[in-house]
Amino acid sequence: MDQVSAIALPPYALAMGMMIDRMDQGSPVIAMDYSPRATGRPGFFHGGVIGGVLEMAGFAALSAEIARQGSDMRIRPINISTEYLRSGLPERLYARGEVVRAGRRVANVRIEAWQSDRDRPVASCWMNFQLSPRKV
Repeated sequence: MDQVSAIALPPYALAMGMMIDRMDQGSPVIAMDYSPRATGRPGFFHGGVIGGVLEMAGFAALSAEIARQGSDMRIRPINISTEYLRSGLPERLYARGEVVRAGRRVANVRIEAWQSDRDRPVASCWMNFQLSPRKV
């Protein structure tokens, strides 16, 4: 099984049209095409949808890191801090998370979302997660 097929997106992400586009340096890149269900003000992505893509990229990056470590940890979000940097245009949106630290109890993930130019992010965020062993 390849790395992309080993990561499952939750029903919310699938209902919104999110997908795993590719792996980039061990982290999944989440993609979402613009559609009427993602519209905020006419012709632009809704900020909540952009936030949802960032959140899914954060979970996916941490899930990939935990799987790479061979751990079986439960992931719970503690908080998220989002910066909206520019309007999301009606084109494909990408997001990728980078695990900055994954300790025994807490993980910190930095996520960026972009569209046609990765050097011009649409939004970015920090997510902090609580990690705990799964009970068998």
